[in-house]
Amino acid sequence: MEVKSDDTRPASGREGAVEKASFSLEDGHAAAPEGEALSVWTPDGAQPTAPAGEGIVSEDAVIEAIATVYDPEIPVNIYELGLIYAIDLHDDGSVKIEMTLTAPNCPSAQELPAQVKEAVEKIDTVTSATVEIVWEPPWDMSRMSEDARLTLNMF
Repeated sequence: MEVKSDDTRPASGREGAVEKASFSLEDGHAAAPEGEALSVWTPDGAQPTAPAGEGIVSEDAVIEAIATVYDPEIPVNIYELGLIYAIDLHDDGSVKIEMTLTAPNCPSAQELPAQVKEAVEKIDTVTSATVEIVWEPPWDMSRMSEDARLTLNMF
């Protein structure tokens, strides 16, 4: 089924001006004419929800994916351990993660970043993920969440 529509809406940043856009809706997904970008306008200014597999990556989804990765020596996920220093989400669906390890000689130094990359790339809206190990600032136990401290009896 194909639905075609012409939409006239206020032009962003130009009071009184309008933009005209046309799009077709095939199989429940919006598709802009070839060579044009698809944008969605809502009268109340709310951000529309993208269909599954499309749209901007959710930071919550990335955190949820990272939280599935555990240090094999510690029964707490690496997010709660405070090993994730930065999560950068990009409009093209790429994600850059900066993480550290509990110590420079960590025996899991090779496998943990690979596991994080793999977990994040399983998210439908992620096109690619890169994981960089950083050492500054050095990790210490103060970076652990309260739940992690309770689990490890480190009050």
